[in-house]
Amino acid sequence: MKILVVGGSGLLGRHVLDELRTRGHETTAVARTAREDVDSVVDVAKASHDELRALSEGHDGVVFAGGMDDRAVGKGPVEPRLYAGNVAPVAALLRAAREAGCTRAAVLASYYTYFDRIHPEWGLAAKHPYVDSRLEQARVARETAGPDLPVAMIEVPFVFGAAADRVPQWAVPVVKWVRSAAPLFAPVGGTATTSARGVGIAAADALEQASGADVPAAEENLSWEDLLGRMAGAAGRPRRVWPVPSWPVRAMFRLGGQVGRLSGKQPGLKVEHFGGLLLRELYVEPARARPVDAAIRETATAIR
Repeated sequence: MKILVVGGSGLLGRHVLDELRTRGHETTAVARTAREDVDSVVDVAKASHDELRALSEGHDGVVFAGGMDDRAVGKGPVEPRLYAGNVAPVAALLRAAREAGCTRAAVLASYYTYFDRIHPEWGLAAKHPYVDSRLEQARVARETAGPDLPVAMIEVPFVFGAAADRVPQWAVPVVKWVRSAAPLFAPVGGTATTSARGVGIAAADALEQASGADVPAAEENLSWEDLLGRMAGAAGRPRRVWPVPSWPVRAMFRLGGQVGRLSGKQPGLKVEHFGGLLLRELYVEPARARPVDAAIRETATAIR
């Protein structure tokens, strides 16, 4: 196959490219800025339909590995920014890919859509604009692509790994914390995790199968205590992680939400509700279970 990968210069995009190439597929890497390993410099969010159609010609499939994540914070309503980053470019790309004759697609999405699907009582979309944008992304993607272009949504949890100078941005402050002399504290709860390579494998599998499925890309479930302990060990400062009660965590995030509202800045995940989410066991039954220790070490080594 020949696959177009939008966001090919990012951490996950690079691992998708690597996995596809390892399997013998031809790839075209697309990014907004020129880099040594980028084949085409195109900002999909700003490109015309004709430009995207020409870009998609000759490819069997497309991958969208870009978008706006939940950490982005800015002044004013966050919903329009999330739509512009996560929904509009996917719709534009898939419309062009469908017309160009592509037969498969994958979008790197978020595991929060998985939890919204299996736990609708949590009300994640109503509480968090980021989750709502990811649900809208999936709906619009499949509506735009139609039955002849199956779109797999790769639901990505917390990621470890590195690619050249790319690392998971959420891990940067955590690695600095575990490298310091400060004590480590963790609440109850935990999260599904994966390696960047695991995301590449999940995307390549979905493309080869033209599955069009929702694909949770989890490899190992970790409690917050275990996650911090493993990161501390990988960073060369192994030590005990102390448990912290749930009530101060909830109180801290409620206070953070109030401060954020006063500043006028809105994040994709509402701070006042994030404490309750953090204290849950955000676990996913891994389709491809494996330890993520090597990817944790890779992350700690790459962050300086």
